[in-house]
Amino acid sequence: MDRDTNKAVDGTVDVTKPLTVGELAERTGVATSALRFYEERGLLHPERSDSGHRRYPRYLARRVAFIVFAQRVGLTLEEIRAELDKLPTDRVPGSKDWARLTKTWSARIDERIEELKRLKVGLTGCIGCGCLSLESCQILNPDDRVATHGAGPRYWLGDERPTD
Repeated sequence: MDRDTNKAVDGTVDVTKPLTVGELAERTGVATSALRFYEERGLLHPERSDSGHRRYPRYLARRVAFIVFAQRVGLTLEEIRAELDKLPTDRVPGSKDWARLTKTWSARIDERIEELKRLKVGLTGCIGCGCLSLESCQILNPDDRVATHGAGPRYWLGDERPTD
């Protein structure tokens, strides 16, 4: 076993050995600087070797994947940390732990999907932003009436478009 690479001479990986920050970065596709940043923010808790180097138990790769995808759906780092704090700290989280965590943020994912659908549909039509620059804006939002509902692109934000 090569002490520096987690690999045996035959190329197999010792899955019981913690990963270095570089190995975790390589495996997850996340930069080492981002992994250190996640640690600073309390999202990851690596072990330390006797010499003080970070050592990541392999199960932390799943946390990294969760962090990356939670960010992609719009969760803030604070929200992500709050979710990860719900996982057990005295053992490796199992599928039931992850399923319980998923229930709490799946509504947020559904909201994001709906937002993206509205964005896709509205790219070429009136979005209720008040610009009145497209022909459809003059029909769907005459005199910028939708402004009475609030600021921003009201139709992208979920306001109903007029049906007449």
